[in-house]
Amino acid sequence: MVITEHAPAKINLYLHVLGKRSDGYHLLDSLVVFAAPGSAAADRVELSEAAAYSLKIEGPQALGLKQEDAEKNLVTKALRALAAKVQKPLNIAVTLHKNLPLASGIGGGSADAGAALRAAAKFWHLEKDHPAISEAARETGADVYPCLSGTPCYLDGTGHDTAPALKQPRAFLVLINPYIPLPTAAVFALLQGPFSPPARFEKRFATVEEFAAALALRRNDLQAVAIQLCGAIENVLAMLEDQPGCLLARMSGAGATCFGLFAQEPEARHAAEKIRRQIREYWVAVTGIG
Repeated sequence: MVITEHAPAKINLYLHVLGKRSDGYHLLDSLVVFAAPGSAAADRVELSEAAAYSLKIEGPQALGLKQEDAEKNLVTKALRALAAKVQKPLNIAVTLHKNLPLASGIGGGSADAGAALRAAAKFWHLEKDHPAISEAARETGADVYPCLSGTPCYLDGTGHDTAPALKQPRAFLVLINPYIPLPTAAVFALLQGPFSPPARFEKRFATVEEFAAALALRRNDLQAVAIQLCGAIENVLAMLEDQPGCLLARMSGAGATCFGLFAQEPEARHAAEKIRRQIREYWVAVTGIG
């Protein structure tokens, strides 16, 4: 039997940095949403029984990960952590189908780890709320815990903690990445004050237009420093802003993936096709949210 779980991209609609702890970690407030499972903006994890653990990576974005030690992959780390906690042998073969670009600010590795944990929980017949699952997610990485559930939420603290977010109107995103990896640590290292206040929404907006207007009053505090490391981000944002129907263009996470927010799916798909024709070497995907 093969257990399949999708690993949708994590998109930061806004990201405020509230401060910096004495240990160097930054405190965050961020509204996070997830791409539609099964879309081009999602990876896929397949898990089956085997004599010993293995990780096979395939798909259009697999090359970079294939060159790395499988033990360093977040999927492996998450599964080893869960197996140890529930005292199960790691007799699992994993196939990771990689669609999301690497080090791209949309939590690809974390999403993969979250999907692997969900699949392993089914494999070992664990209850969905078994504490070992969330404990393994938190130990694996800051973004893995929110990616475990894959539901809209606010990131809190250093990103390990979450709070539920009100459901907002359904919208569509055009995601673009220029295939320039941006390590999160390098982006945060350039960040200087002043820091931002928290900016969570206390209401559900009636329309996508209202939602976009409220998001425009917030920002991604990492965007300016990411542009210093990757000037292509500025060009991507300008391309998105030029598209008819684009209500907001912003970078996600620590970059370099940017999103354009649209109210209607046809407008989003038309924009994506136009951008693909203009710059064929960029990664472009369309997904619904909400």
